[in-house]
Amino acid sequence: MIVTLAFLDIKPESIDDFIAASRANAEASRQEPGVTRFDLTRQLDVPTNFTLVEEYQDVDAVEAHRTTDHYLTWKAAVEPMQATPRHSHRYEIL
Repeated sequence: MIVTLAFLDIKPESIDDFIAASRANAEASRQEPGVTRFDLTRQLDVPTNFTLVEEYQDVDAVEAHRTTDHYLTWKAAVEPMQATPRHSHRYEIL
């Protein structure tokens, strides 16, 4: 199992649009083969900071996700909403 944590710092004026776009992406992502979890979380003490918690069966599922229309649409939509570039880390579940 592979877990990706994607960290996003969103402009305050874009929070509602970001949440809407990210929820749509998460719902579609959960339907993909090989995706076992896809959650949007927000940091309690810094409400402009979000983390996507994504769990995949394997690296192939991660790479397949990155080619989907819903991911590419989400990526294009949220990029201008970001206060800083997003970053992510991949982990394996031991």
